[in-house]
Amino acid sequence: MSDAAQPTAAEVRAAAEAVKTALDRHLAAVERRSGEDDPAVSEAFNQLAAAAEAYDELLYDRYDEVTPFEIPGAEDTLPPYAGPDEPNAISVLIRRDYTVVEPQRLLAQAQRVQAAEFDDGVDDQHAAGTLPGALGILFGEFEPDEIASRHKEFGLDEGDSTLWVTAAEEPPEAGEWLEAPFEHIDAQQVVCRFDVSAVFDDEVPGGEDDDIVFVDEDDVDTDDADDTDDDEELEPLDAEK
Repeated sequence: MSDAAQPTAAEVRAAAEAVKTALDRHLAAVERRSGEDDPAVSEAFNQLAAAAEAYDELLYDRYDEVTPFEIPGAEDTLPPYAGPDEPNAISVLIRRDYTVVEPQRLLAQAQRVQAAEFDDGVDDQHAAGTLPGALGILFGEFEPDEIASRHKEFGLDEGDSTLWVTAAEEPPEAGEWLEAPFEHIDAQQVVCRFDVSAVFDDEVPGGEDDDIVFVDEDDVDTDDADDTDDDEELEPLDAEK
């Protein structure tokens, strides 16, 4: 970085003050939290993480010094891979969080799907007229990836998401894990993990918020990476399945 592009001492000082303010806000949110998953605490955590990262970058650019602060990443949460060298089976575990920001839009879309499937009309009290029923209709009708790509159409706002690929010597027996699908996951069998979170928003230039962790990048086969059809059109919402 050239001298002209370096941050000023005042900018570094301002970033340090921002960290102090974020620390106070985070402590106050923790002291007032209403439960284990209090959104105010999560928001304060994200603000503190962003402020600490900004200060660390400015401190390094100006003075060639670093802080002991580090935002936890996926590589810090998984033990070393201890699965088979040549797995014969894999499992893909996905979690995606959404906020219902437009309940009426979600209800309307579910009613359209139900109306297209049943000639005798929509029974609002039975399914599409309630939010749990509407969610059941939409997630039953559309694949999770399609929901993710069209979430705004369904009145949803994206939150954090994670995808784990685990390896196994042999595939499980049919129906073996259906009662508790996420209960017996061995973290040492995780081949790779893919996380998306607002925590990572400022980490990659251009607004990309993806954090991918591979056990061994040299073993990953990317020959088929270009086979995906990016031009595939989205299915109309009320199309018959």
